[in-house]
Amino acid sequence: MIGAIAGDIIGSIYERHPIKTKKFPLFDPTCRFTDDTVLTVAVANAILTGRSYQESIRKIGRQYPNAGYGGSFIQWLGSDNPHPYNSWGNGSAMRVSPVGFAFNTEEEVLSEAKKSAEISHNHLEGIKGAQATALSIFLARTGHDKEIIRSEISQRFEYDLDRTVDRIRKNYSFDISCQGTVPEAIIAFLDSCSYEDAVRNAVSLGGDSDTLACITGGIAEAFYNRVPGRIVIKVQGILPPDLLKITDDFCQQYLPPGL
Repeated sequence: MIGAIAGDIIGSIYERHPIKTKKFPLFDPTCRFTDDTVLTVAVANAILTGRSYQESIRKIGRQYPNAGYGGSFIQWLGSDNPHPYNSWGNGSAMRVSPVGFAFNTEEEVLSEAKKSAEISHNHLEGIKGAQATALSIFLARTGHDKEIIRSEISQRFEYDLDRTVDRIRKNYSFDISCQGTVPEAIIAFLDSCSYEDAVRNAVSLGGDSDTLACITGGIAEAFYNRVPGRIVIKVQGILPPDLLKITDDFCQQYLPPGL
């Protein structure tokens, strides 16, 4: 899941200042982790500890109140009696990568992705986005090639994955919906030749860059079997100790050597 976190950090400075090129410094001095990282770590913590997704997300999310949450999620996070708010936003997909790494059957992955999403994002598209992301990671880490991943995800979730990054980039703009983010993030992976290339593809689309790169980064990590060491070192230097410990614990338990 550190590939998802790295994608978030790399894309963080382009969320409000989108770019349409793959040629950019991978880590700008002002790069930071955002809500995508905080909630990804919270999902990992739920899996590690057996806490509910809701309990873990609310506990860790409240520790980082300025991470960049959306308005509706802030209200949910601060509520004494939180209820799902029918969101189709991409927040359900950006936090789900640990599910794709931790569970060992398609059925488990789809079920756990749904559980992680529906505590807040219980709209059909919110659930679908989380499931598509988690299943892409599962298929990638279990040795399926890109064309099988493309076929499985497009057929199951009715996403158009027959486009290219170059085609999307021309007219793509900021989009916070699952249906306007997840297919594009998957294509950024499908059109890549390495982990770094995948993340550069995602950022270069010029949309919700940290979330696009977070989703893409998780899938690319699973497929390419590693995140380059220099990127991991950068991430380790940016994450605070509590988030880093959960990340390390999760990776040690659920990711084989090399990932």
